[in-house]
Amino acid sequence: MSDPVVGSGGGRNGLMSRLGARRPGFIRTALAGLLAMGLAVGLLLGSQSTAEASSKYVTTKYQKAHYGQDNAKVTNIQLRLAAGGFMKDKYVTGYYGDITKNAVKSFRKSVHLKPTSGKKMTKKTWRALVKATGKVKRAGSHRSTSSGVIDKRCLTGHRVLCVNETTSKLYYVNHNKVIKTMDARFGCGGTTREGVFSVFRKVRHDWSRPYNSPMPLSMYFSGGEAVHYSADFAARGYAGCSHGCVNIRDRKTLRWVYKRIHIGDRVVVYFS
Repeated sequence: MSDPVVGSGGGRNGLMSRLGARRPGFIRTALAGLLAMGLAVGLLLGSQSTAEASSKYVTTKYQKAHYGQDNAKVTNIQLRLAAGGFMKDKYVTGYYGDITKNAVKSFRKSVHLKPTSGKKMTKKTWRALVKATGKVKRAGSHRSTSSGVIDKRCLTGHRVLCVNETTSKLYYVNHNKVIKTMDARFGCGGTTREGVFSVFRKVRHDWSRPYNSPMPLSMYFSGGEAVHYSADFAARGYAGCSHGCVNIRDRKTLRWVYKRIHIGDRVVVYFS
């Protein structure tokens, strides 16, 4: 006995033919519906892939959190603080306690923000933290090598003058932690030497004879090239350049660093 619906019409195709014949445009509507469904599934899968990719890194969006909270926003804050060397990885727990509070205070101090209790993450602090840490991985090594803020050669566990020509910053690193950050200016046309060096001479009140200009707080690391304060940099900013030295315009912070750098301490000059 044949099925009264699909028998003589050839199974499913027969059913579609009969329905299509009875309802003009049915097949077109059905196909359009299937196409729309396929696009929707594709978009959903695409958005999931994007979300999965972005979840590998800590968000750059403001994470509002305060002392006593325990949530994902606190975890994101802690991951960035750990990437910057302001707290140990093992304290990335999602809980905003004393360790996180002190880490926030230390970070604010390192970027010269007004001292606070550290009991909340402000928008200003978050923006500075994102700028300082760049792209941060959620798992494994928190700092992505592509961010390049701190070169791995600076992470020796000791005192290092870490000079990033891409960000135009000098980072004073100690025990793998960024202690101070200063604006830096370099040689005209890329004349500042790149590589790993050591401080071999310090002169508090130096003078450049070839260029007849003062070089206070000089820390020499390669021939005649030194990290030193520049009054011209302080006055004109990046409108000028040096003859190869690393110019610093924040005299107060450089003086603080100068007192702590020893002969033999590492200097790393690089592009990220």
